[in-house]
Amino acid sequence: MHVISIYRGNKSKTSYTKQDSQKLTRISKSRYMKKLIVITLLMVTIFVAKAQTPAKPEMIKVKGGTFTMGSMSGVAGTDEKPTHSVTVSSFRMSKYETTLAEYAAFCKATGHKLSDFSNDNWGTYDTRPVTIVSFDDANAYCKWLSEQTKKNYRLPTEAEWEFAARGGTKSKGYIYSGSDDLDEIAWTRNNRSRASPSLVGSKKPNELGLYDMSGNVLEWCSDWYSDSYYSNTSSTNPQGPVSGTDRVVRGGCWISDTTDSRVAKRNHVTPGFKRDVLGFRVVVSE
Repeated sequence: MHVISIYRGNKSKTSYTKQDSQKLTRISKSRYMKKLIVITLLMVTIFVAKAQTPAKPEMIKVKGGTFTMGSMSGVAGTDEKPTHSVTVSSFRMSKYETTLAEYAAFCKATGHKLSDFSNDNWGTYDTRPVTIVSFDDANAYCKWLSEQTKKNYRLPTEAEWEFAARGGTKSKGYIYSGSDDLDEIAWTRNNRSRASPSLVGSKKPNELGLYDMSGNVLEWCSDWYSDSYYSNTSSTNPQGPVSGTDRVVRGGCWISDTTDSRVAKRNHVTPGFKRDVLGFRVVVSE
């Protein structure tokens, strides 16, 4: 029998057999494997959690303030009058219009129907704005995103939308969102390269760093629409009429002209309206 001897200073000699040595080796390997398994399981858990967590939209801080809402220009519609002072509280708005990739993640997670884009000249571009979404579709996405992130995502009010489009407290008073030259900041009927929306963020942003607030796709707002609302509206955080038949949509789109792309321009459609000219972006209250 082989014996391994170990001396501990001046103390008596301790002897280990070869079998003892092999047993210690097995115990050491077993402990190592257990640690390795624990670390692996932890890494898998973290990976799965990240995979199941939706990509949060990139948000821009919009500091609250007071602005003049509406327009008295010669091309302004009657529903843009009278101009009136409105104060909105601070909020955060998504830097880009909600993309097809972001919306598709919601549909995959919930089973919500994703509109068929195969006949709408889209191709496979995840960073195009999602379209063919109703008012309820947009709100369903907001609800899901809120549940996943523990934040209150929602559609912007019409006042929040116009305040942000004008550049908020950094506004330079442009006709369009970020410039008086529409081609600099918007995809419209005058410069579009194809019969569909363009990739988000491919033009210049406005004063706040928000992209495509003019052109590309119209955007849902939370307000009911009324053509006389500006004559009888709250001056602080207005929420729109209490009822109506149409919802407000803002911003112009890829088939809009210069008049329809102005920051003051109001549009409205029924809540069930679904076309390739209409999408949305989200906000979070501060």
